[in-house]
Amino acid sequence: MAGRRTYGDACGIARALDVIGERWAILVVRELLLGPKRFTDLRAGLPRLGPDILSQRLRELEEAGVVSRDQLPPPAGSRVYRLTDWGRELEPVVLGLGRWGSRAPFPNGHETLGVDAFMLALKTLYHPARADGLIGTTYEIRLAGQPFEVRPTDTQLDIAHGSVSDPLATIEADPATLQAILWHGSSLDDALAAGRLTITGGRAAAARLLGLFPIGART
Repeated sequence: MAGRRTYGDACGIARALDVIGERWAILVVRELLLGPKRFTDLRAGLPRLGPDILSQRLRELEEAGVVSRDQLPPPAGSRVYRLTDWGRELEPVVLGLGRWGSRAPFPNGHETLGVDAFMLALKTLYHPARADGLIGTTYEIRLAGQPFEVRPTDTQLDIAHGSVSDPLATIEADPATLQAILWHGSSLDDALAAGRLTITGGRAAAARLLGLFPIGART
């Protein structure tokens, strides 16, 4: 990290910002919270970030001990980036920022969230007081073909990559459609009728899940 700018302040907040305060760094961390990714996957989740700056941020985060590089075994053989144990400790920080920022105005044009960014937004905005009767149930959400296991608990929303064998309901859509339904006033029924969203299993159960993420709610 030699040569990087520093606040030169002994406070832990300042020292944390010395590590993750560069532009895009915290969003790179966001993209890795749900699991390791290849460089191309990170580019897909951060389309406004150029490859040179992404490489630089990954290198800086690796030098700082926040990110590590691994080589997947054959036949994949791909290089992936993952958070270290220390890097994973940033999850509540990132979710807290997301919760705080959810009350700020949306960018002009309501730009669509990436897949992992959308799922983390669900964790951020989860309102457990609304989940009575759903605690311990399991859903599957498929976004752009990527399956996620979603489990409401009495304190947080647990999310993991992967399919679910017997979900209460499966919701399949793209992030833009769900984003519009949850936070921009679009109708679930209209999305179903237009084929932009499908539900397998109980529609009422799916609708209840989608009601757990109000913007600006305080748990």
